Amino acid sequence: MTRPFFYHGQDTHWVTVSKHSLTLTLVSEADTLISTIFIRCEPDNEELLIDMEKGKAEGRLQYWHGQIPLNHDKALTHYCFKVMQNSRQWWLDSKGVSPRMPGRESHFKYNAQHQPPLWVKSQVFYQIFPDRFNNGDPSISVVDNEYCLKGDERPTIAKEWGAPVSGSHNSNGPNEFYGGDLKGIEDKIDYLEKLGVTALYLNPIFEAPSNHKYDTTDYTRIDPHLGNNTQFAAMVDNLHQRNMKIVLDAVYNHTSVNHPWFNRYQKQQEFVGAFGNPDSPFRNHYQFDGDSEHYIGWKGIDSLPKLNFSNPEVQNYIYAGDDAVIKQWLRPPYNIDGWRFDVIHMLGEGVGAANNAHYVKAFRNAAKSVNPDCYILGEHFFEATSWLEGDQEDGAMNYYGFAHPVRAFFANKDIAYHNCKIDAAEFAQWLEEVRGKVPWQNQLAQLNQLDSHDTMRFLTTLEGDQDTMKLALLMLFTYVGTPCIYYGTEVALEGGHDPDNRRCFPWERTETSNSTYDFISKLIGTRKAHLALQEGSLHWLHAEQQQLAYARTLGSETLLTLINNSNASKALTLPVWQLGIADSAVLTELITGDEWECKDGVLNITLAGKEGLLLTL
Repeated sequence: MTRPFFYHGQDTHWVTVSKHSLTLTLVSEADTLISTIFIRCEPDNEELLIDMEKGKAEGRLQYWHGQIPLNHDKALTHYCFKVMQNSRQWWLDSKGVSPRMPGRESHFKYNAQHQPPLWVKSQVFYQIFPDRFNNGDPSISVVDNEYCLKGDERPTIAKEWGAPVSGSHNSNGPNEFYGGDLKGIEDKIDYLEKLGVTALYLNPIFEAPSNHKYDTTDYTRIDPHLGNNTQFAAMVDNLHQRNMKIVLDAVYNHTSVNHPWFNRYQKQQEFVGAFGNPDSPFRNHYQFDGDSEHYIGWKGIDSLPKLNFSNPEVQNYIYAGDDAVIKQWLRPPYNIDGWRFDVIHMLGEGVGAANNAHYVKAFRNAAKSVNPDCYILGEHFFEATSWLEGDQEDGAMNYYGFAHPVRAFFANKDIAYHNCKIDAAEFAQWLEEVRGKVPWQNQLAQLNQLDSHDTMRFLTTLEGDQDTMKLALLMLFTYVGTPCIYYGTEVALEGGHDPDNRRCFPWERTETSNSTYDFISKLIGTRKAHLALQEGSLHWLHAEQQQLAYARTLGSETLLTLINNSNASKALTLPVWQLGIADSAVLTELITGDEWECKDGVLNITLAGKEGLLLTL
């Protein structure tokens, strides 16, 4: 069944917002016979169909316009389009054109009350695992046998920079230290700025016994082996003077067993911790089974006891009180720009995550009360739709909506590293389905990554295939969402499963020319130079076999991404007339400067094996 062409973008060219309404634009092919186009919306949860008016025609495109009311009873407004063609009807929603009414989850969405910060979508983030980035002050580095992570178990091990990380079978992963610190980060800000990075996301830096520091012992203090509070405040000021941002990792679902509140190994003599003391004032800070010593740990791990958010004292300390730690680091002298909340979907009351949405909203409100422009980012390995409707998180680490499908298409693996081979049509369908479930502004604020501290490095997943890596990088910087580079990606750093994915940065690779660095630097510069790549709507032109093509458009600016994920060359015929491109337009490749001419609104182009192009008018 041949489906007619209809398209509706969600940027400001297509959606105009006023206090009480949305003015919407839709485009069809001019010679398509249409009797009526309705906008379907749901004020008061009841269907309302509003006629669209026929506007101007430009070339092969016919424009339509209509206005719908914003919902008054809720922040979120849903809408889709119903197109009447004599005896047929077609529906357009976020997934595309369908012959039947779509489910509400895929309707276009606008949240009139809760918007992500405008600055997020224009950033290029860079994730740093502090112990492995750069050692700037060896005098504060952890030394051999300085302390033990668990009672008398897991003594610290100081390793030479660049020495191999213990394998995943070795229990020493958390207690190996290489000496990376805050001074090491600050010493490399010039390097990061030259690369084009505009925002840093740091894995936890608060006091904790492990190298990963997801086992906090003091939320108010920078770990002394990384630096100190004063030093951190100065580093943030340095970043802000360069118009750079910083987001910190918040680990509020659980603490270390060495936290004074818990004090399992009696390392804090002045505290009567919860473990072993049913009468401890901190007993209800955690989730014990009566007077027994059985307690709930994160994913059953007994070194990470879960906090009990039904306790008002925990609430006040973490988010509700005037001096709550969420607020402390957003205020002077630190002035961080946002929080990345670790396993935010798991925290709550009792054994599970009871009342989770309530607490996530409370976290958001607490943070925004101090800095309304701060970024609230959640960690979710799987679907995060319910947290991304606007009133909880601004964005998520977009594993489900980007990293998962990208891994399947380019590396033929799923998130569990099981075989998962999909073609371009399935890839595009996956991306569209996930993206369309959340409001457009939240789509732009999603943090897109190829890999992170919790995954195998993407280049290693590809078995070192640099050509395919470049295709994935091209997509990272041209797809909807905010790109984030995991440290070392720009110098082709590899790494297997945790903790091997946390290798030391090989700084010697920056001393000579590096093709990966050059390619990423060009992609960053291109993204920063073109607003369409930061906030423009997305339009699919082709998705078949192992080839795909999509456009990002914003007003008169159009950029096309073309990818051939096969080893053989492939000829493509792309209907660029759908983008309003003139019949004889010339497109220029932004990385190489090569040119192609369109004829009769069509671009005929042959892609070499594993070739990716980024074209513009």
